[in-house]
Amino acid sequence: MGRLENGFKNSAAQRIDLSVDFKKFKMKNPVMTASGTYGYSDEFDAFLNVKNLGAIVTKGVTLEVRPGNEGRRIFETEAGMINRIGLENVGIEAFLSDKLPKLKEKGINFVLNIAGKTVEDYVRLAEICENNGISAIETNVSCPNVKSGCLEFGTDKNCLYDLISGIREKYKGFLIVKLTPNVANIEELAFSAQNAGADCISAINTLKGLGVELNFNGTKVSKSFVQGGLSGRCVKPVALSMVKRIKEAVNLPIIGLGGISCLKDLLEFVTVGADAVQIGTENFTNPDIAERLVYELAEFIAEQGFKDFNNLKEELRR
Repeated sequence: MGRLENGFKNSAAQRIDLSVDFKKFKMKNPVMTASGTYGYSDEFDAFLNVKNLGAIVTKGVTLEVRPGNEGRRIFETEAGMINRIGLENVGIEAFLSDKLPKLKEKGINFVLNIAGKTVEDYVRLAEICENNGISAIETNVSCPNVKSGCLEFGTDKNCLYDLISGIREKYKGFLIVKLTPNVANIEELAFSAQNAGADCISAINTLKGLGVELNFNGTKVSKSFVQGGLSGRCVKPVALSMVKRIKEAVNLPIIGLGGISCLKDLLEFVTVGADAVQIGTENFTNPDIAERLVYELAEFIAEQGFKDFNNLKEELRR
């Protein structure tokens, strides 16, 4: 696979308006890459023209450099994978000095994913983003692969409200809150995020999962376990359900993700309430998938006779 030379089959598709306007944050189309599956700026250059995407969401960034979890980090499953990377990242200082200039130089529309152990960590990161002109952040309160922070805030509505309120005081840009599916009532968490000042919800992050590997040598058995976040095509029904429930609970725009691998999946997420989508695990097996979906979406709209993406969204939700 390589970069698409000409993604459109007909000229009508080139004229289709796919733009998404979140007021504080605008995208040329609704296709984004999910945090942790793309990198920071140039990792996928051999496969696609990133500027053709609506936006990328960077790998999660913390105040300090993080080496991530030790031991095995990836376990392949039926129609998906389990990861326990542990938010390995370069830290905010290196992001600002090394990664941000590349993003700006290439003109890539991006969202910075942030994570922390404490409220103070998140608030400090938000303040740094505000001071450095970063126009959109995604607050990770849903990663199940770290010992403290993230998921602790994303499973309690009062903790989430305090966290997002603290971030909102320091950050004026587009604030996305990424929610976890590992809760009984995702509606109350979305409502809490909305009341605290969030501009948008992204859902879902990974489900808690366990991979088991068995090896037999006669009657002797060796075994290993990988416990972490389950993602990929297998989680799509859960993600669709969560997005629909969030849509019915809040008035915020929603970015849907979880198992998207084709245009049909994208359209299903829009139908249940997503205003944009993020492509995650599929990037690893089909690294040009996000750009291809942009072209396929434009072709579909043109062929079916819809006016633009907003018209398609309206009709899907009737």
